[in-house]
Amino acid sequence: MNKWSVVAILGSAQFVMVLDGTVMNVSISTVVVDLDTTVTAMQTAITFYTLTMAALMLLGAKLGDVWGRRRAFVIGSCIYAVGSLITALSPNVQFLFLGWSIIEGLGAVLVIPAVAALIADNYEGADRITAYAIIGAVSGAAVAAGPLIGGFLTTYASWRYVFIGEVVIMIGVVLFTRVIADRTTRQAVRIDLWSVLLSAVGLVFVVLGMLQSKTWGWITPLQSPVIAGVEIAPLGISLSAWLIVAGGGLLALFVRRQRRLSAAGRQPLVDVALFGITRLRSGLAVLGAQYTITAGLFFMVPVYLQMTLGFDALETGLKIFPLSISLILFSIVGTRLAQLWSPRRIVRVGQIALVLSSILLLASVDLELQSFAFGFGMFVAGAALGLLASQLGNVNMSSVSESQTSEVGGLQGVFQNLGSSLGTALIGSVLIGALATSFASGVAASELPAEAQSIVQERTDAGVAIVPAADVPGIAEDAGLSEAEGEELSRVYTESQVSSLRTAFFALIAIALASLLFSRGIPAEVLGRRLEAEDAPAAK
Repeated sequence: MNKWSVVAILGSAQFVMVLDGTVMNVSISTVVVDLDTTVTAMQTAITFYTLTMAALMLLGAKLGDVWGRRRAFVIGSCIYAVGSLITALSPNVQFLFLGWSIIEGLGAVLVIPAVAALIADNYEGADRITAYAIIGAVSGAAVAAGPLIGGFLTTYASWRYVFIGEVVIMIGVVLFTRVIADRTTRQAVRIDLWSVLLSAVGLVFVVLGMLQSKTWGWITPLQSPVIAGVEIAPLGISLSAWLIVAGGGLLALFVRRQRRLSAAGRQPLVDVALFGITRLRSGLAVLGAQYTITAGLFFMVPVYLQMTLGFDALETGLKIFPLSISLILFSIVGTRLAQLWSPRRIVRVGQIALVLSSILLLASVDLELQSFAFGFGMFVAGAALGLLASQLGNVNMSSVSESQTSEVGGLQGVFQNLGSSLGTALIGSVLIGALATSFASGVAASELPAEAQSIVQERTDAGVAIVPAADVPGIAEDAGLSEAEGEELSRVYTESQVSSLRTAFFALIAIALASLLFSRGIPAEVLGRRLEAEDAPAAK
């Protein structure tokens, strides 16, 4: 078979894994209706899909070393197909959560590290650089294609066909895995259960705390959870803050345990000494920031388009199309540029473009999002993400020897999916929290009579739900407000949604600026030329 058959098979699996992170975002309003659920529940499902992967990716990488990378790849692909089938047939949001957020995530933790390791097993030198660049471009294409695929199928058929298609693709992937070579010797090691628990629970606590901050508050309690009639807010501090602190503490204990295991001559879940490699540390940090921004952008824009402007799934996908097409285009451009520019130069151009695009998007926010500036801002954001996607995989994997590729593949999966989880949880919470604050201020400053304001305050005391702006007059009428008061409330709610979108874009600018600090360790030499020079003596 053609030498690129292996990367085609591995890339197909990678495409499906990444696709699921964006394909459902444009279908949120439809799924909310179909499954009789809420936007908040969908935010949780989207967050936990990537969080499951982040929490268990290190375990998946280690199991690949023990079972063999190809076997782990096949087992993970089968599990993923089962999860996709359950999701496609789900009668309610609980089954969707089980199939998509949990079972698919469990399959992905075996597949994603194996993809990175099997590339190293099957390619060498310049071919390996090209293969990693292809995988990066495929990931970028999946992020970009998700809204279009999801929008088309949801509008003209059903969002469920997305997951039926994934089942078919994963069956095809499994059938062709025989052409993939697995040359790495299996390791007879004992997996440390405490390491798995510390890392998984720590990550879940951190992300859950951020996810629930919109409801529970960051530090000052807003609406604390109630157990047995008792509000849970230890020492008057929000449970979100306690979860984030506890999660950070567990992760610190995890790092300490890995060092102890290494010192005792036992196999750690992850060799924390890898973080001493400057190139790898920078590459992973930039990767995490990239996926945080991507996930945040792909959550807040579709929610606004559907819940404020009433767009259907296809219209939402088309509105995001400038980002989609430029992401694919500049993934290819970045791969070509790698022969001329250093990874650091390409990454920094991408990061600066990401900052500029976020500023442009913030400046272009109006009620309808119809301006040329918004479309151009989305195009620039896609170009920036495409340049980053084309470089980071190879930067990370070229930082270590072949024997450590599976471990680094797992770390890539952790940072990629943790970034996605944080993006959806953090930006989503900023969006929903800003909506509640802006709506409360808007109602207080509105022309609504005091009695109507009191009714609204009472009904929204537990938080402001994201609902279609067109539904607000009907909701107001059901609450006992007059038609005129309902129209005024609709105006306030719409303006609050615009304001909350601006706040969320500002948060993206802050993250994009912070990510510039992470790229100092990205290589300043042209990796393609260096590897070609290394291969030259061997060819003589």
